Amino acid sequence: MPMKPKADIPANTLEFETTPLVKPTGFREYDARWWFGIDGNPKAPELNSMGVQALGLGLGTVVHQMGVEPKIVVGHDYRSYSLDIKQALIIGLLEAGMEVHDIGLALSPTAYYSQFALDIPCVAMVTASHNENGWTGVKMGANKPLTFGPDEMGMLRDVVLNGKFEPRDGGKLVRVEGMRDKYIQSVSEKIEIKRPLKVIAACGNGTAGAFAPEALRNMGVEVIELDCELDHSFPNYNANPEDSVMLEAMAKAVKEHNADVALGFDGDGDRCGVVDNTGEEIFADKIGLMLARDLSKNFENAKFVVDVKSTGLYKTDPVLKENNATVDYFKTGHSYIKRRTTDLDALAGFEKSGHFFFRQPLGYGYDCGLVAAAEVLRMLDRNPDKSMSDLKGELGVAYTSLTMAAHCDDELKYGVVDKVVAAYEALGKEGASILGRKVVDVNTVNGARVTLEDGSWVLVRASSNKPELVVVVESMGSDEDMRKLFREEVKPRLAAFDEVGSYNQEI
Repeated sequence: MPMKPKADIPANTLEFETTPLVKPTGFREYDARWWFGIDGNPKAPELNSMGVQALGLGLGTVVHQMGVEPKIVVGHDYRSYSLDIKQALIIGLLEAGMEVHDIGLALSPTAYYSQFALDIPCVAMVTASHNENGWTGVKMGANKPLTFGPDEMGMLRDVVLNGKFEPRDGGKLVRVEGMRDKYIQSVSEKIEIKRPLKVIAACGNGTAGAFAPEALRNMGVEVIELDCELDHSFPNYNANPEDSVMLEAMAKAVKEHNADVALGFDGDGDRCGVVDNTGEEIFADKIGLMLARDLSKNFENAKFVVDVKSTGLYKTDPVLKENNATVDYFKTGHSYIKRRTTDLDALAGFEKSGHFFFRQPLGYGYDCGLVAAAEVLRMLDRNPDKSMSDLKGELGVAYTSLTMAAHCDDELKYGVVDKVVAAYEALGKEGASILGRKVVDVNTVNGARVTLEDGSWVLVRASSNKPELVVVVESMGSDEDMRKLFREEVKPRLAAFDEVGSYNQEI
């Protein structure tokens, strides 16, 4: 029987080479993320290669316990260590008796697409998404197009950490060739953009650089490549379309090339960020609103799902009301919104982070940055006399912040959020005010989203995949008020907790 993993083993030791290391906090709400480590960084690893093998054996064990056919698609993103991690994961999956279909270098949506193309129920994509170099992780699923949620992640955590492995005979490895080309064809073959469009494709030197430019050109647009050369040192910025550095690079390129739009893709290609023709970023929740307005004209009684970080304009939008479209606010997280979109039979789901979920006839229901990009381009094509900034200008007025994250250890962050939620719930019950406006609603489906009487709101929640607290604020009044909501309300409230550290970016 394989060894039960340990939670803490010093690196560069005999024990590190011979014993599985799996830190419990790596099992997140809907995927797995660990600090694997890179040369020159003193931070202690949370996972080693034997720990990855244990994860693979644990995943295979869970698949069998769920009664799912033991076939799985496996791919990896472009990092210096991702291939090695995938191979270690495969060893564990084979030990669990799984038939492993290795598609090679891939985007997460390439792996999801492969489940449909190969008719395979399970997926394990080795990726740390937009996390910094040194991080790794796995996005998993056993019921396409869905990925694991808290229940499945809890099962996996229990099996791995307690060594409840069930090795089986019958493991098999199948190497799948040509899936990159098939995936690119699948996202572009039905897209025929007639309007002349010049598009910046920004990939942050991540995996999407090997996929996005070709797919966009196949859709019929002129493509200007920005940081599309693969480089796992990520020399310019992390591939994260919520990161201000990436957005600034996209804005500069739009102005330099007089482009119609810039489309930015994260490290594993399941997210898409947008900068308009004037060089202004449009946060993904408002892109979602623009797409919902446009799609609701052609899809009667359309349903949409958005996450709690998204703009309040969905509630008041006149076009959605006129077209009898409905909008459901739900928990932040790609697995949550993906599942909710499927459960409600919605046409699409949108997350402020840039995850877009399009269901038939637009997509398969999973998050894909290139499918989202195609819908943005088709929206422009359907509105040939309007620019991206014109379409944005048709929205109601709301001033929304960047997504900000304050450091808080994984072991502590949920406790802090519980206290913040309790404090805001007390304000709501007391009919108290924030910056002169009465608290009218406290939505606790995911942290606390506190709505004021003028529609402005603040959100504090625990990150599902990093040791952070996530903060978003939105004002219906002014940019200055939006900044005050952060600086005079949320920031001092969180500063009262010793567990809360510095922010990754601030307004």
